[in-house]
Amino acid sequence: MKSALFVVFFVASASAVPTFIRTETLSPDEKIVGGNGIDIENVPWQVSVQYYGTHICGGSIISIEYVVTAAHCTNGLHPIMMSIRFASSYWQIEGGIVGIRSIHQHPNYNSKLIDYDISLLQVSSPFLLGSAVASIGLPSSTTSWPPGTSALVSGWGMINQDDEPPESASYLQSVTVQIVSEEACNRAYESDRITNRMFCAGVNGGRKDACQGDSGGPLVIDNVLAGIVSWGYGCGDKSYPGVYSNVSVLSDFIRKNAGI
Repeated sequence: MKSALFVVFFVASASAVPTFIRTETLSPDEKIVGGNGIDIENVPWQVSVQYYGTHICGGSIISIEYVVTAAHCTNGLHPIMMSIRFASSYWQIEGGIVGIRSIHQHPNYNSKLIDYDISLLQVSSPFLLGSAVASIGLPSSTTSWPPGTSALVSGWGMINQDDEPPESASYLQSVTVQIVSEEACNRAYESDRITNRMFCAGVNGGRKDACQGDSGGPLVIDNVLAGIVSWGYGCGDKSYPGVYSNVSVLSDFIRKNAGI
C-alpha cells in the first residue's frame, strides 16, 4: 500500500499532480494488490476523488452532501482544484461528476505521523441516491472489531507496485483483508507510530493490500465504514499490514461536521 511516493504513481503526467501529494514521508496507502474487479453497484458508496480531473484518491459517500476521505488527500488543496466522480466502476468515464463546495480537514491532522488522517468533502450539489449511488453506514464511537474480522477494501490504485511504469486500475478493484491485532500492528510499525486513530488490516503472507491511489477509500465491515485507507510500508508486504484511519474513534468528528 505504500512506497516512497504517494497518491498518484499512475498519473499520466506527474506534473499534473501537486508536488506535496507525491512526497509524504511515510507514504500514505494507495492501491489494491491481489484483488479483483468489482461493479460499483456492489460498493455504491465508492467515489474517485480527483485533482483537475485526474484520480488521486478514493472516498466514501456518507450522506447526500458529504464524502469522507483521507486528510493526506486534501492537505494544501482548495475545493476549486477538486471534483468527485461517482456512480461509475471507472475513474475516467461514466457515472457523474460533482464539484466540491468545502473541505473539512481534521484540525489535528499530522502529516509526519499521518495521524487524524480524515477529511470531509461537501459536494456542490446533492447526490441522487440509486443503485450505483448510496451512503455507507457509520460505526458508533465505541464500535470495535476483533482480530480476524474480514473487511472489504476497494479502489482504483496501483495493482502491482513493482511494475515499471507502475500499473494502476482503470476498473474498480476490491480485496478482502482481516483486522490485525493491536499488538501485531504495534510490532510491525513500532508502537509509537500507531495511535488509537489507526488500526491495521492485512492477510497472512501478504500479497493482498491497498496501494498508491487507494488512499482515502473505504474499508467496510458489514456495510459499515470501519476504516479509511491511510498509510503503510510497501503494498502487500507480509511484514507490514495496511494502516487505516479508525472511523469509530473519528466518528464524532464526522457527525459534528457533516451533521449526520
